[in-house]
Amino acid sequence: MAEPRRRPEWNPAFSCGERKNAMTMNTPYHEGELAVQRRANESNIAERNGVVIKDAIIGGALPFIRQQPMAVLGSQDKQGRLWASLVFGNPGFLDPANDARSLRILLSEADRQPADPFWRNIAGNSQIGMLVIELGSRRRLRINGRAASIRADQVLIEIDEAYPNCPKYIQRRHVRPLASGGSFAAGDAQHGTALDPERTALIRCADTFFVATAHASRGTDASHRGGNPGFVKVLDETTLRIPDYRGNSMFNTLGNLAVNPIAGLVFPDFENRRVLQLTGTAEILWDQADAAGESGGT
Repeated sequence: MAEPRRRPEWNPAFSCGERKNAMTMNTPYHEGELAVQRRANESNIAERNGVVIKDAIIGGALPFIRQQPMAVLGSQDKQGRLWASLVFGNPGFLDPANDARSLRILLSEADRQPADPFWRNIAGNSQIGMLVIELGSRRRLRINGRAASIRADQVLIEIDEAYPNCPKYIQRRHVRPLASGGSFAAGDAQHGTALDPERTALIRCADTFFVATAHASRGTDASHRGGNPGFVKVLDETTLRIPDYRGNSMFNTLGNLAVNPIAGLVFPDFENRRVLQLTGTAEILWDQADAAGESGGT
């Protein structure tokens, strides 16, 4: 991946990230991220990529956020489990403040699925990880913060961290606004503790999923993972194996997992307008045999 530009700007190829209070900290990374960066021999790249870290949204990204019909959300339930969720709405349902330090989810413009655990979770744990991603242009922006207020018409998020990510491995597709019929179909949620053939087939066909992780003091994070269909391997009815392709060397997700193995995944089935949400624990496996090159050389 190309090294970051010297000056922050809103660019789909921008490879750097942002983290809270970067200008007042010796490093923008927590202990888990630093450990993984060292283990991967990418500390120097991560340090360079961290220089643009802020505690507010880049100004040029405000119009981008208002145009989006989809966001990824990460939350934690009362049992400590993490969940990754998708929320859809008409453009404008994500409404950042002009000072770029808060953001509203306008529920009157959103396709709020009552069965999604996100809405219950934030009532008990205010930490929210958000990924605003435009699959068609392969631009994405990570926003982490807290639910400052929850009302019948909106959720107000106060922003702690916001950072753009590189466009690698994002599969291009276009998500239509609700008015154009782009939402997932409502229906009764199904629950289980093991993957059946239908859910297994969905995962094996997936080229995109999203993951929620968390750090005790830095909060919840939501991130994207993509690859060719089949890049996620179903080893058995309760175990997945996922390659971690080379990215921006910040290792936000793996860094969280290094200190907190709980993770939530969401697999979107865009064709059938449904999602598969999983929650469990993750383990980072280093130095694995990879004769077929499934890990992309990492």
